Amino acid sequence: MLKLNGIFKYYSTKFLRTYVLRDVSLEIKEGEFVTVMGPSGAGKSTLLYILGMLESIDDGEYFYRDYPVHEFNEKKRTDLHKHEIGFVFQQYHLIDELTVYENIEMPLLYQKVKSTDRKSMVCDMLDRFNIVGKKDLFPNQLSGGQQQLVGIARAIIAKPSLLLADEPTGNLNSEQGCEIMELFTKLNKNGTTIIQVTHSEEKAAYGKRIINLLDGRIVS
Repeated sequence: MLKLNGIFKYYSTKFLRTYVLRDVSLEIKEGEFVTVMGPSGAGKSTLLYILGMLESIDDGEYFYRDYPVHEFNEKKRTDLHKHEIGFVFQQYHLIDELTVYENIEMPLLYQKVKSTDRKSMVCDMLDRFNIVGKKDLFPNQLSGGQQQLVGIARAIIAKPSLLLADEPTGNLNSEQGCEIMELFTKLNKNGTTIIQVTHSEEKAAYGKRIINLLDGRIVS
């Protein structure tokens, strides 16, 4: 499903080139549940953003279902992302001007899902995450944990083929965290490919394969 060949990502200043990812090659098959681990600064989130087509690469090749993503312009990457990928951000990235309901609904608008279906799907998500009472609130009126739940609901509502999750349970209590990981396990069993970044050994164990990053390289 995904294939990276010799990926490099760096940031340049006038005199210095700082590498975030170095020569990363990786293959992920459809239906896998993969965990990416490593210390802070290892390049985990950058790798996830590249896989999610939210960041470009500086060298190497990225194929998604045989599409050469590395040759795409930003618009083509964005279009593919909208129709294929759900992303749970560590910092939520909810839209401040939209209510909880509207934030969750957003991916369905991109996919031009008709109004009656959208309403039914959003209501299902609100119910599933026990946030019906929060639907008319704005992100700044929610706790961090509540914002994270909204972010997860938004990521999965359109039934993406690929779910990318950056520390998805980091702001949740232990009970909520376990519930989310059980939900991910169920989605995976139903065919969703999942790649998660986590520092938690317990949450990492939900994945079937662990990839360890260190200083921008895959070490195991």
